[in-house]
Amino acid sequence: MHSDAVPLAERLRPKTLEEIIGQDHVIGENSPIRHLVRSGNMPSIILWGPPGVGKTTLAEVLSTELKRPFHHLSAINAGVKDVREVIAQAKSSDLFSGGRPLLFIDEIHRFSKSQQDALLDAVERGHITLIGATTENPSFEVIPALLSRCQVYTLKHLDSEALDQMLERAIKTDSFLISRKINLKETSALKRASGGDGRKLLNALDLVVKFSTETPLTITDDMVKDLIKENVGFYDKGGEQHYDVISAFIKSIRGSDPNAAVYYMARMIAGGEDPKFIARRLVILAAEDIGLANPNALLIAEATFRIVENIGMPEGRIPLSECAIYLAISEKSNSAYMAINKALAYCKENSVAPVPMHLRNAPTSLMKELGYGTGYQYSHDHDRGFVSQDYLPKEVGEVRFYEPGVNGKEIQNREILKKRWKEKYGY
Repeated sequence: MHSDAVPLAERLRPKTLEEIIGQDHVIGENSPIRHLVRSGNMPSIILWGPPGVGKTTLAEVLSTELKRPFHHLSAINAGVKDVREVIAQAKSSDLFSGGRPLLFIDEIHRFSKSQQDALLDAVERGHITLIGATTENPSFEVIPALLSRCQVYTLKHLDSEALDQMLERAIKTDSFLISRKINLKETSALKRASGGDGRKLLNALDLVVKFSTETPLTITDDMVKDLIKENVGFYDKGGEQHYDVISAFIKSIRGSDPNAAVYYMARMIAGGEDPKFIARRLVILAAEDIGLANPNALLIAEATFRIVENIGMPEGRIPLSECAIYLAISEKSNSAYMAINKALAYCKENSVAPVPMHLRNAPTSLMKELGYGTGYQYSHDHDRGFVSQDYLPKEVGEVRFYEPGVNGKEIQNREILKKRWKEKYGY
């Protein structure tokens, strides 16, 4: 009999492919991974998906199904030395077992380039079969040389049907839950709290059962809401609050409140959010919400991303905080964001206009004879590097896509445009 001291999600961890709920597109009867298991010829793979969808469990089940030695590293606390030691062990076990060992690396996106390089030779030579798990797009986070040697499988948030199956399996197969005689009268709140994360679903069910004294126990949505509100952590990087907190973080900076910005940043950092995710959001915000009112903001945000990428945590919290505060107190403008959206909408709604002849490239004599490039005035041949000539196609006319803001440097931008283009664009 299982002790209720062991978390429910751990007690119910699947041991075979048949026991895994959801992800049929990857592990179903006619799926790619199922065929690979049957053939016994498993290549190196990357499992990409949100937290709590079974990446670690699938890796462990594959080692069992394939009867291969299994090595597990977490990218959060493993270094190059750890990688090399495991590879050395894998080479040794391969000699005696006859089966190529599986090396599972959880959160592989947190490995630096040098750590990923340390894996490359072992994967190429076939000393190990790599299974990497990541919540981030591997195209951005895994080095191309390693990624090209792996097949990528995408795992998805569990849908409502899969979550229902997981709940039913829990109350019907776990000995402790069976003893509590549970009736799942309502499950909407449990499923909503999970955010499609199976581990969170079972943790929420575990919490409700342990905080309730009744036997038989009838679970309702109101009961779940009350208990979850009081006991679940204040931030989960894979759940619904992830999106709420990052939304509040962005809106606080956009709203020029540095105190709220560092508060929400602290919640994300304390909750284990990838600092590069935070830094990427700062880069996007600097371009979208500050833009040309303060062009230095984008440079500072981009530098912050590189610094965090290089030094990691916990020191990375300092440049992140500095950048968030700087962006919050900076003047704001979304004019660049609005300009490209307006131009895209125009291009979508209007037929493609030919590029004016004087702006066309003329690399051959035939093109020159046809008039390509004829009449173009080289800006640097004129006073202050500017000459008034048409750049937009005749069919477009004098449409104004860029509307300077009334903050910071954009006030100057409007005056410069007025002086240069006179009445042309109506600045």
